[in-house]
Amino acid sequence: MGFILGSAVAMTLGKGFLAIRKAGHLCVETRTQDYSDYSGREKCMEVRVDVLKSGTDWIETGGTMKAAIKLVENQGATVVALREGYRKMEVSLPKLEDLQGAAQGLMRLQDVYDLRVEGLVQGHFQQITNGNAVDFYKHPVSDSLSGDDCFLIGKVAYDLEDYYHSVQWFEEAVRLFRGTEWSPENEGTLEDALDHLAFSHFKTGNISYALSLSRELLLHDPMNRRVRFNVEKYEKLLDESPPVTNQSLALKRADTTYLRTRNVYEKLCQTKGSQPKHFENPRLFCDYFTNDNPGLLLQPIKRELISLHPYVVLFHGFVTRPEAKSIREYAVPGLRRSVVASGLNQATAEYRISKSAWLKESVDEVVGKVDRRITMVTGLNVQPPYAEYLQVVNYGIGGHYEPHFDHATSDSSPLYRLKTGNRVATLMIYLSSVEAGGFTAFIYANFSVPVVENGALFWWNLKRNGQGNGDTLHAGCPVIVGDKWVANKWVHEYGQEFRHRCSLNPEE
Repeated sequence: MGFILGSAVAMTLGKGFLAIRKAGHLCVETRTQDYSDYSGREKCMEVRVDVLKSGTDWIETGGTMKAAIKLVENQGATVVALREGYRKMEVSLPKLEDLQGAAQGLMRLQDVYDLRVEGLVQGHFQQITNGNAVDFYKHPVSDSLSGDDCFLIGKVAYDLEDYYHSVQWFEEAVRLFRGTEWSPENEGTLEDALDHLAFSHFKTGNISYALSLSRELLLHDPMNRRVRFNVEKYEKLLDESPPVTNQSLALKRADTTYLRTRNVYEKLCQTKGSQPKHFENPRLFCDYFTNDNPGLLLQPIKRELISLHPYVVLFHGFVTRPEAKSIREYAVPGLRRSVVASGLNQATAEYRISKSAWLKESVDEVVGKVDRRITMVTGLNVQPPYAEYLQVVNYGIGGHYEPHFDHATSDSSPLYRLKTGNRVATLMIYLSSVEAGGFTAFIYANFSVPVVENGALFWWNLKRNGQGNGDTLHAGCPVIVGDKWVANKWVHEYGQEFRHRCSLNPEE
């Protein structure tokens, strides 16, 4: 609560107004209370003792509320206007995990869409094209980040030993801290940013810059023994090492062992790959589709054949807006962090950041209605156990799912616990629109599909011989702006014997 609002509340209630600040700022006798900030660092706050009396009521402002309330109450006084309200809303307040997730999501957008950190700090999504900063996406409203925001993002990367990102974000933190007056509300300081930036540069091999920053830090904190030791170490390393070129000091992203298709994946997220235009390939077409089903004769569905290899179809207007809204609302209470197959079990993973929930037909008639519509357009049996329940997934900003197969690629996969074979087909319904990002990218087929609100994307995961189709490797690109909702229906092999027959050609 700010000073103005806090004093206004105190005046209205006829209570005292007390400012609680970080320790070391008051020149009178104080009491202190330890607390942890949102970055997980241990800190200390203080309050003067010559004004607190047992049984008095006070309005508190500044510091971290939970610790501040404890500090006042330990001396017999009572904090009003915040105590009960804060304790009720505490469970919904951001925690350290939320800060880390937001920071990692921002760095993910930076990487996948090749965005400039300087632009992100100013609230712009920009790439470098021919040496110029060009808007990748322009939002009508933009908010700038503070030096403290940049410091906290850099600290998340730093704690993960991700110095490629920590250097860039600490650079911005130092720049912004230098140009502004320090605020007691900040979690970091210029000295903190210089300290972390110096070590980050050291870890990336830029010892000369680490030395320069450490010397600057000593001007602010000349008695710091650790920094003095670092200066001596960096000077010795520079004396013993041959000079390095600027090119060798360029920041480089770490290679990934699990994502060998990273470059293709990121390119498809930024563009639409080599997806052919319909007029360039006469075998691709759009039509009104009935699938010879009586339920579609009077109102056929709009079908767009997007790819032949793999076979990918987009059904436009597959659900109505009210249906999509109902499905989202019924899923909200059950949303949990999405998991992936991990050996015999399932676990969360950084390469899939989203929340999901499963909806049975008994939840509401809209679920059964959608299931019947899936059967009409695909001809498949989607009733359990021959298909899984409808999975509703929510991707917030930075939410993504890196390249993966929907079908099982190992005999030990948890998918086989259903005793109905592998996932033969996927139908994914787009339950919302997004302003930017969120494409569905097919990696080996080299094309991507933007989010089409209320549409449904369908493809076969298995060849007719039962083998997995490698061309269906796909990904959900990170959401830049918006809230992406999808519903997945995974259909299994068993129950489809007379609906999706095998081919006479064993290679198909």
